[in-house]
Amino acid sequence: MPRRWIGVTTYRRERDGRERFTLPAAYVDAVRAVGGVPVLLTPGEEAPDEVLAQLDGLVLSGGGDVDPRFSGGVAHESIYGTSAERDRFEIALARHAIQLGTPTLAICRGLQVLNIARGGTLHAHLPDVVGDKISHRASQLEATTHAVRVAGDCALAASLDASVLPNVPSWHHQAIDRLGDGLRPVAWAEDGVVEAVELLGAPAMLAVQWHPELDMHANAAGRRLFETLARL
Repeated sequence: MPRRWIGVTTYRRERDGRERFTLPAAYVDAVRAVGGVPVLLTPGEEAPDEVLAQLDGLVLSGGGDVDPRFSGGVAHESIYGTSAERDRFEIALARHAIQLGTPTLAICRGLQVLNIARGGTLHAHLPDVVGDKISHRASQLEATTHAVRVAGDCALAASLDASVLPNVPSWHHQAIDRLGDGLRPVAWAEDGVVEAVELLGAPAMLAVQWHPELDMHANAAGRRLFETLARL
């Protein structure tokens, strides 16, 4: 079997001295672990449809917040790491991936980008909405874990072979507010935060709010998601 070429979006352009694009190695390692070849996709590409046409799959990675001008939200002191260049690129990628039927795994920010691409909005800061009973991140620099309940009648449950995930790696402070067109919530945290969605008519689109790339040991839920991406 030929290896599948999987595009992975990078973080924003950094300008601390020399300009650079970065990405945590866990995303690259996860794609390689399931037999894929990771191809890093940097913000600013002018023809995302042409890029996608050369690939077998796509990972919309996590990272900094989406700028409120794109998310339909309001400015908040907790918002960090924004990049209009990255937002425009990834929203376009999500839309073209849907049109082309590109197998896609949207992770954390990636799920939020998908929701925005479909006309949805985001909560600017979850603790202001749902409180702190469930911790969705320890800090900007630290992930945490919490349980997720998965609907039984969805492709995600079939991929994971589970209806409850007791400890998903979580690292976000924003989440879906108003659902985008055609999106259906299929997983939730105990505080009601939407943790995964499916898109009507797009069976090759997987979108989760947690971080499966941090959960890649044998038979782990995260690994199952990347394995599903690699065979779609």
